[in-house]
Amino acid sequence: MRLISSRLTFVTKRVFPVVWFGGLALLVVIGGLGARNDFHVAFLLIPAIMAAFGYFLMKKLVFDLVDEVWDAGTELVVKNSGTEEHIPLSEIMNISYETFTSPQRVTLSLRQPRLLGKEITFVPPSRFLPFSKSPIVDDLIQRVDAARRH
Repeated sequence: MRLISSRLTFVTKRVFPVVWFGGLALLVVIGGLGARNDFHVAFLLIPAIMAAFGYFLMKKLVFDLVDEVWDAGTELVVKNSGTEEHIPLSEIMNISYETFTSPQRVTLSLRQPRLLGKEITFVPPSRFLPFSKSPIVDDLIQRVDAARRH
């Protein structure tokens, strides 16, 4: 088996949100302590807007990512939060690959809902040329097409 999802998914899913929201909370605390007699609403309003915007973006781009996707030949082994699922390539209906998002995303649409849902989304490994086609995703698309034909 080979790993076809990014090794940095843990950082993207778990570390970055803590740093983002923790930094905003720290900004509010420092702003409040620094302006003891002259507290401005902006010290609460701007971080609140940034937190809402960050949460919206992370909900759309980060929180739905699975932890790991392994290629096992005729199936993919998907791991997320302690749950492991084996998905035959013939059960994948469509593969969409978004190169212009950060992080880049691959979404597998499944024929039938599974334990992890009807769509599986993961981050492919990083490449030197980030907006170019991923050879891993291209290979997976070819193999899924071949599995559907048989």
